[in-house]
Amino acid sequence: MKRREFIKASLTALGAAWLGRLAPAAEAADAKPIPRRPFKDDVRLSVIGYGGMLAVDRTQAHTDALVAEAVERGVNYFDTAPTYGNGEAEEKMGPALSPYRDRIFLACKTTCRDAAGAREELDRSLRRLRTDFFDLYQFHGVSALEDVDKIFAKGGAAETLERARREGKVRYLGFSAHSEAAALALMDRFAFDSMLFPVNFVCYAQGGFGPRALAKAREKGVARLGMKGLACTPWARGEERRFPKCWYRPIEDRALAAQSLAFSLGEDIVSMLPPGDDHFFRLALDLASDCPSLSPGERQALLDESKGIRPLFTSDVPGD
Repeated sequence: MKRREFIKASLTALGAAWLGRLAPAAEAADAKPIPRRPFKDDVRLSVIGYGGMLAVDRTQAHTDALVAEAVERGVNYFDTAPTYGNGEAEEKMGPALSPYRDRIFLACKTTCRDAAGAREELDRSLRRLRTDFFDLYQFHGVSALEDVDKIFAKGGAAETLERARREGKVRYLGFSAHSEAAALALMDRFAFDSMLFPVNFVCYAQGGFGPRALAKAREKGVARLGMKGLACTPWARGEERRFPKCWYRPIEDRALAAQSLAFSLGEDIVSMLPPGDDHFFRLALDLASDCPSLSPGERQALLDESKGIRPLFTSDVPGD
């Protein structure tokens, strides 16, 4: 099914009533503040976060302005990694976030699986981001069970993260993953504070991907952070990538984006990171400021209308 046909079918199935329930596009000056949800302890995070890819291929002045706009809208969750733009995101976000450091929740990540490499990345990220500590530090992009074994082996990256928490350089520990099997294994090995994971209706319905990891996180008291809430499907071979910083095709239609975001936020997550493009970040802020929840019927209709759409991820849990 082509994208245009998918959107048309989705909007027809869910009806024009949904459009009437949406708040009009917000102007930054009079936009409603972004709601917040409990994370851990007394920490509450904005339901939309700022992802580091927003700072890549942008000037410092642009990053400063967008960060200030985000803070003004009520965003307090900022998440980045040293791999975003090969360090560019950290270098741009450091000065942009400095005026607001005591008002925000700053998360970063390490791709290293060994203790020495993780320590080097942690210290470099702290310098670049001009901070003495991270509110959340995460194992980045865990995609295989062998990564889990490396992290928790003798001399593995888990040693660095636990030490950093004892030293006060890290407050909470988490992970991001694009594998359900790896996410489940990580939660069986360690008492993590949070999980950053794709939560997407197409992946749910067509890939069987997501529900098990979220259920396990709820069971273990792991805070759920989401991503890919405005994703549709991989770019087709040879298709023009109109949004170069999105490795997948994002949902451009506003009503369908609202439905998709409402689905993701309805899966008991704390906060969602939109695609790393200014347009979709602002769209997510506008929608989340006053986005109605999906009724059970609307939720099921959205899942049903994803038939024929290729998901970004499929379940890799043995036995599926």
